[in-house]
Amino acid sequence: MAEAEIDYAAVFQALPGMVALLTPELVYADVNEEFLRMAGRTREQLVGRYLFDVFPDNPGDPTANGSRNLQASLQRVIATGERDTMALQRYDVESAERPGEWEERYWSPVNAPVLGPDGRVAVLVHRVEEVTELIKARGARGSSRPQVLEAELYTRARELQALNERLREAHAREREVALALQDAMLPAPGPVGHHRAAVRYQPAMGTLNVCGDWYDLVDLPGDRIGVAVGDVVGHGLHAACVMGLLRSALSAVSRVAEGPAQALEVLGLYARSVEGAENTTVVETCIDWDTHIITYSCAGHPPPALLRTDGTVEFLDQATDPPLGARPDHVARPQATTPFTEGDTLVLYSDGLIERRREDIDTGLARLADALTRHLGTDPEPLADALLLDLLPAVGATDDTALVIVRL
Repeated sequence: MAEAEIDYAAVFQALPGMVALLTPELVYADVNEEFLRMAGRTREQLVGRYLFDVFPDNPGDPTANGSRNLQASLQRVIATGERDTMALQRYDVESAERPGEWEERYWSPVNAPVLGPDGRVAVLVHRVEEVTELIKARGARGSSRPQVLEAELYTRARELQALNERLREAHAREREVALALQDAMLPAPGPVGHHRAAVRYQPAMGTLNVCGDWYDLVDLPGDRIGVAVGDVVGHGLHAACVMGLLRSALSAVSRVAEGPAQALEVLGLYARSVEGAENTTVVETCIDWDTHIITYSCAGHPPPALLRTDGTVEFLDQATDPPLGARPDHVARPQATTPFTEGDTLVLYSDGLIERRREDIDTGLARLADALTRHLGTDPEPLADALLLDLLPAVGATDDTALVIVRL
């Protein structure tokens, strides 16, 4: 027996709850019949219009924050690709019959993403439960116990909203401190001989998703430099402190180690004594202009990219090993070499540049290789800006990104 075709448009319209489909620009793409009924609006008043043009905050209430909270939730969904369930919201609505009059309304919203083929959010599903009647029970229900419970529910909801506001403020302060610490620990690099290099640190959008990544460039004896990029597991102020310890340690040991592998071995032993340093990823390279050889070793980190002058891209992935502290016993780390020619470009980066949720890492590496090829011949400084513009999400990255580019 053949399966019956499902009319999904009819199913959407018949859904019992309020559901709207929004574009990433927060414009109504479609709404179901229940949404129209409960919102007191026609389809023409909604579809094709910006959400907050249709439903702004009550201008007569200086404490109104419904639109701000809803916009923050929707932006989180766009940035993370994850569903967001909001706390109970008071969000007054202007009366359709009596313009200028605002009706006290309470809502329980859930926002969910629909991803497109590229892994980015293509549509937002905005589902809302109207709970005004529950909160504002009057008249026929009298002063019974249910009304008391509803009043308690409203009070607890307002307390939860206030707590959320305080937490956001505390997280924002932590972010400011962490970024200041990060800026002090990751200054612009000094001259690396006569060679051109560019560095970037791009913090994450969220208040806590910041300060785990670092970069380092050091002069070595002869016409050589060491270049490293690392990523501490975790975020926030503690991750920034761990990052500072590891960066300083690697910067020191790379000056006396026999090569990148030995430098990472020593750093791995040190990481065992630093709380929060376990499973840090790092890649260390040594560029030797006398021999035109790059020596490298990688501890669980994405491979450096070598852009050749002919436009081909080689990923340096022949010396990969687990992150720092991942093994219970000490084991020598691998090391590999590759030749380069004058005019090649070496690119080291952290995973924030290439990784996306629900996407294979090879897709991100291919995206990086394509961007490098398109910008062949670009100097390091403009190339760094171009890569961040091309590869990071337009709405803000959810992970921080470190980037180092050296013209060889």
